[in-house]
Amino acid sequence: MNIEVAKQNLSQVRVEPAQGRPLEEGQVRLRVKAFALSSNNITYAVFGDMLSYWEFFPVSKSDAADWGRIPVWGFGEVVESKSADAVAGELFYGYFPMSSELIILPGRADERGITDISPHRTALASAYSRYSRCVADPIYRSDREQQHMLLYPLFFTAFLIDDFLLDQAEFGSEQMLISSASSKTAIGVAYLARERGVKVCGLTSAANLEFTKGLDVYDQVYSYEQIDQIANRPSVYVDIAGNQDVLLAVHTHLSGLLEHSMTVGGTHWDHSADSAGQQIPAPAPQFFFAPTQIAKRTKDWGSEQLDASVSSAWDNYVEWSTSWVEYQDVQGADAVTAAYLQLLAGGVDPRTGFICSLPTS
Repeated sequence: MNIEVAKQNLSQVRVEPAQGRPLEEGQVRLRVKAFALSSNNITYAVFGDMLSYWEFFPVSKSDAADWGRIPVWGFGEVVESKSADAVAGELFYGYFPMSSELIILPGRADERGITDISPHRTALASAYSRYSRCVADPIYRSDREQQHMLLYPLFFTAFLIDDFLLDQAEFGSEQMLISSASSKTAIGVAYLARERGVKVCGLTSAANLEFTKGLDVYDQVYSYEQIDQIANRPSVYVDIAGNQDVLLAVHTHLSGLLEHSMTVGGTHWDHSADSAGQQIPAPAPQFFFAPTQIAKRTKDWGSEQLDASVSSAWDNYVEWSTSWVEYQDVQGADAVTAAYLQLLAGGVDPRTGFICSLPTS
């Protein structure tokens, strides 16, 4: 079973049966045990063409150019294998489609994991084609699978954002601004920055203002209508909302004081900008692509040190997250589709984390 969306109309969804095609030599069939859904997955869809997210799990029907499968993070169990690198019953964590199964072609295999080298993925970011063996993954704990699926990908992105800014000495800024401050990626960025003593200001909707303040990871929290109250000091802007009106307001209010503007996400993907055509004061926003920072730190540190650094920070964060995240089990195509559409519309309580599963037939 596959849940597919129209690339040019993300609210149009269809459910297609899985093909169940026979494996070729070297391939492995994974049953998608469960996956998480959050606003992060909406960002994958919004930037699907720009960053090739649609290419990871192409649709096989004749209208593949118009439809796609949104990537999600979850766990897959090997149910059939024609590869010596994966055996039936093994559990892997990684990048999956919103589907009940996935066929991969393992390569670059070691005791820690395997990489899918299917021809359509070889030119794509390798970080998204790696599947970790849970038995050897220092992050994995059976009692933390929900946290792993929902929060770890977002926390890893937050870690890379924080590491990038640290590597640049915060561009000489005195404060960090983060939009969509109630989102789970933003919360991770704020948590890590505060741990380092960085002054962090969150920007959020009026509806999420009290929740965001209650997290106690932001020095100040402002609604989008209060941007003119932000202190005038050298700043960096981490834009997770992707709201062009907010972007213009921040750049205008801090004109001459904004040292760096980073585009991360598009949680406000459907916002119709009133500022269209208006000149945004410098600096020009720079898109942050997490795999680029992964590649840099892997070269600088080696993969084991990178994993160890993330793991150490993750242990503290995941314990803290139990105070505010509420997990919701979502089973079946109709329920998963409803959860996706709710996220797309921006109508999900920021405390909620969807943990999804689809039947195999």
